[in-house]
Amino acid sequence: MTEGDPVLSLRGIKLRRQHQFLLDVSALDVVRGETLAVIGPNGAGKSTLLQLMAGLVQADAGLLLFDGAPVVRPSLAFRRRLALVLQEPMLLDASVRANIELGLRFRGLPRSEVRERARLWAEQFNITHLLPRQARSLSGGEAQRVSLARALALQPELLLLDEPFSPLDAPARRALIQELALLLRRTNTTAVLVTHDQDEALMLGDRLAVLLQGKLHQVDTPERVLSLPADEQVAAFVGVENILSGLVAERSDDLMAVKVGGRLLYVPGDSLPGESVFVCLRPEDVTIWPGSAPRSSARNLLSGKVVSVVPRGRSYLVQMDCSFPLAALITPSALNELGLAQGMLVSASFKATAAHVIPRG
Repeated sequence: MTEGDPVLSLRGIKLRRQHQFLLDVSALDVVRGETLAVIGPNGAGKSTLLQLMAGLVQADAGLLLFDGAPVVRPSLAFRRRLALVLQEPMLLDASVRANIELGLRFRGLPRSEVRERARLWAEQFNITHLLPRQARSLSGGEAQRVSLARALALQPELLLLDEPFSPLDAPARRALIQELALLLRRTNTTAVLVTHDQDEALMLGDRLAVLLQGKLHQVDTPERVLSLPADEQVAAFVGVENILSGLVAERSDDLMAVKVGGRLLYVPGDSLPGESVFVCLRPEDVTIWPGSAPRSSARNLLSGKVVSVVPRGRSYLVQMDCSFPLAALITPSALNELGLAQGMLVSASFKATAAHVIPRG
């Protein structure tokens, strides 16, 4: 098998519990050499999907294929081709060295090779100084580094990661993700990460698979998932705050006029007049300013009133009433400069090309 071929494939997977589908996945491939990030909210079925990939859960219907061959009853030989890293590191009450060497010893490798691989991977994760330490004395970040070193020392054909960064504080999480991303690319390791954190997925994932209520809604590059969500559920999950329901009024060669809240918005698309659509627009693509004097050459110019200004991390989300709800994301300096406050009359604009249109239904 060569790079670009699927290492693992799912076909027609259905998994029920108490008459409800936990998973309903028609097709999914994990391509050799890639990191596939499976994202979705809590309870979407992400961990169940990972357990199925690992052979720890059996589907009620469908096929799990590894290197093109069906995995009917996952064997020890199959599981030895994988490595699984969980949210909790699950380390033995032994030294760091013993924990990294554990899987290698189970495989019956020569002692010299076991020692050398453990040393090399401890070095890769900057934990060589911890090798003599007892695992129970480690911090959360240190313990997860040991867990990852133990997994990658096995040189798995497929690395499965189940929210491994969630217990860590922000600086430790960011540093470890950056290091792991470099190591996965350097070693050409195929990996699947499941996470509800989009930042983690964007830092690690070559492709994103959006899982919502047990169903795959979209599998694509991070850029396309964020800018061209497949449906309104994906759009809402990836942070498209403006999902505007409208009716196509007319269409020219490259733009449609969509009637939303009694106003016409000009956006790209090829839907026919009379069709119902959603106009999806990220709040960072909306520009706002006080008053009604035009300050933009953008195709879409709107007037409205500020409904609320809410802190959003290092930015502020401004909710407006423009005959329909519209949100804009601005910096603290822009907020101070514009002097925005609830009830203020404002103007808003956005480029036609900033919008993405999804046919309704």
